[in-house]
Amino acid sequence: MNFLSVPFACCALVLLSGAAAAQTAAPAGPAASPLSFNIALTSNYKFRGQDQDQSKTKVFKPALQGGVDYAFDSGFYLGNWNSTVNWTRYLPSNPSNHVEIDIYGGYKFNAGPLAMDVGALTYFYPGASGASTTEAYLGAGFGPLSAKYSHTVSKGYFGIGKEFLVGEGRGTGYLNLAFAQEVMPNVTLKASLGFTNLKSGANSAGLPDYLDYSVGASYDLGSGLALSGAFVGADKKPSYVYPAAVDTSGRSINKNTLVVMLTKTL
Repeated sequence: MNFLSVPFACCALVLLSGAAAAQTAAPAGPAASPLSFNIALTSNYKFRGQDQDQSKTKVFKPALQGGVDYAFDSGFYLGNWNSTVNWTRYLPSNPSNHVEIDIYGGYKFNAGPLAMDVGALTYFYPGASGASTTEAYLGAGFGPLSAKYSHTVSKGYFGIGKEFLVGEGRGTGYLNLAFAQEVMPNVTLKASLGFTNLKSGANSAGLPDYLDYSVGASYDLGSGLALSGAFVGADKKPSYVYPAAVDTSGRSINKNTLVVMLTKTL
């Protein structure tokens, strides 16, 4: 297939907003309790540099998020993370969905100086099964540096392969390189760079590979409360914009945005 029809092109504008990157990496070292909970309020939920709320073009698009994690002494872990979203209605089947549910599990271990993490993550969208995606991942950390590669093992990648471009979802890859370093008491600088590698069939249909980035810091307020801020976005190479039915300004869902988040961990 060498081109997208008009209906498919509209879907392509939003499908790569994908889903949230659940916090699959539990804190290194022994925890006070194997079970932990988290809840957060963010000014704009972006995943891999792209907006997850496409019902409006304003910068302020608040989302409520939260989850639970259980870490076993053996190194295995299980978790769930959830967020409000608004993008799946632009898929061909026009599903009704406003919630993302992530389920993940894996195993952490040390390999010499490296902190390794291997596991799998499934993104569920109740009422929008065509958007659901499962990825297997492998991560490694060394001091303040970490790298993680995620590989799509499900038939679809947030709509690609199931809602359209059949056969072009499985095999999509995502590589993320990150840095996190405490620079003063309670203040941690964070930066990351990601690369989404779509299959060649998706590329030839008009969906290019792209880079995303995040640069910011977090402040530990104590008692499990943290405030963070980061500039998050993606390169301008992709032409993903809001559907004309929503907005005609041409604002990109990749647009660089200051994202502020308040998180409480129990």
